[in-house]
Amino acid sequence: MRVYIETYGCALNKADTSLMKALLQKCGCEVVSSIEDADVIIVNTCTVRLDTEQRILKRLRKLKEIAKKTNAKLVIAGCMVSAQPYTLHKLVPEASLISPQNIHNICEVVWSRKTKFLIKGERDTSKLPLHIEGSIAIIPIAEGCLGNCTYCITKIARRRLRSYPPQLIVDAVRKAVESGAVEIDLTAQDTASYGLDLGSEGPRLPDLISEILRGVSGNYFIRVGMANPDTLEPILDDLIEVLKEPRVFKYVHIPLQSASNHVLKIMRRRYTFEEFKYIIRHLRSKIPEVTIATDIIVGHPGEDEEAFRTTLEAVRELMFDKVHLAQYTPRPRTEAAAMPQVPDPVKKRRSTVLAKLIEEVGLIVNKQYVGSRAEAVLTHLSFRGSVIGRLFNYKPVVLTNADPNLIGSQVHVLIQDATFYDLRGSLIHVRTIKNIHKRY
Repeated sequence: MRVYIETYGCALNKADTSLMKALLQKCGCEVVSSIEDADVIIVNTCTVRLDTEQRILKRLRKLKEIAKKTNAKLVIAGCMVSAQPYTLHKLVPEASLISPQNIHNICEVVWSRKTKFLIKGERDTSKLPLHIEGSIAIIPIAEGCLGNCTYCITKIARRRLRSYPPQLIVDAVRKAVESGAVEIDLTAQDTASYGLDLGSEGPRLPDLISEILRGVSGNYFIRVGMANPDTLEPILDDLIEVLKEPRVFKYVHIPLQSASNHVLKIMRRRYTFEEFKYIIRHLRSKIPEVTIATDIIVGHPGEDEEAFRTTLEAVRELMFDKVHLAQYTPRPRTEAAAMPQVPDPVKKRRSTVLAKLIEEVGLIVNKQYVGSRAEAVLTHLSFRGSVIGRLFNYKPVVLTNADPNLIGSQVHVLIQDATFYDLRGSLIHVRTIKNIHKRY
């Protein structure tokens, strides 16, 4: 059985695809890169935004035609299956549907002669997804979260918090390092929620990272994925201590979404801007050069001009290293979709204004690195073919004179220029370095 897979969406989806590939190969399938060669076509979907949903639905119409011509079986997986099964069944009634909670049953769906609908159920946490792209490994540590945000459809797609056992994660990290990975991305919908479903005495995120560092030797570096402010605050001091470890990037991704407490309340985010600001300042007081990334949603229901100006002021005040800006789009089955909406032209104008400010702030922050020498680990190629390195705080450095064969190596670089998004520099020399996490 020859299987072709297309994947959309976040790191969790990429990891789920890797798990499906491994399971399919174990049950006698061959994963192929050409859709024309496939007996089965699998689409791993994402539904976090309206534009993504529309793009996938358009693609499914095309794949429906291809499958009909080649007599291939069509299987739809991923978040759209959990969140919008009726939409998919109406569009492609002949397709089998399998939710993220059921991907451990992918072989059953692929080999079945009948159309299958595996939508309900719980995640099998005995099988940990692991996705390796060159020298970067993506390892989910949990699925689901404890939040109930009014705008979020992902909470419908990946419902209950399910943390993977620590030993399973440690073993996955060891496997990734043995396969040549130097960057280990620990990912989840909310990494700070890790372990909250494992009991009051269970491990939390700092414990997990410490266990990985103790259990896996080698020159690798851990990047901690997104952590919500309300679940991060109780473990903040413990996380700061593990962030100081040489093999952990000094990087945190904490979504703000809005600096207006009124809008945060409408969003049902469980913190105030003042609490968020305390976390940022405390992190910077303990780790001065920590990279702070955040998320901001523009145009959420309830955001007026005053609320928007409050968010602008917060970006100027906190000088984030990186901001993921999203224009709010209503998602089905979410509470915010039924609220009075901000007009599209207003959302677009606000997005343009905020995007310009984000670029101004990012350039100011990154210009401080120009002229310095640093140690970096080379992790991947950019889409234009340049080698990308990461500093001790995960700052990306685009290197103009590095050989792609050096990816995975640790090097000295000279920072010569900066954009709002990254640093630009040249490689000085390569050598084996036990601890890359310091500037000099």
